[in-house]
Amino acid sequence: MASYDECLQIIRELAEPFADEGVTIEEESVLGAELGLSSLRTLELVADLEDRLDVSLPLNALPGVRTVGELARLLEKASGGNEG
Repeated sequence: MASYDECLQIIRELAEPFADEGVTIEEESVLGAELGLSSLRTLELVADLEDRLDVSLPLNALPGVRTVGELARLLEKASGGNEG
């Protein structure tokens, strides 16, 4: 079970190599537009996150995820955190 803050930190760590140079990864950062992640790189990031947290994210939820914070919430939920 991973908390939101833990998920956020893991996303920052794993997204850094994918993001455009000099970009700061914040909760409000838009995955494509602000971080410069292509669709393929976003899927690679999601696969890395799933492996790291040993979870599976629902594919039907991914199109609605735009920001780093939204992705962290989805990861938190998938890992069994904040089920209330």
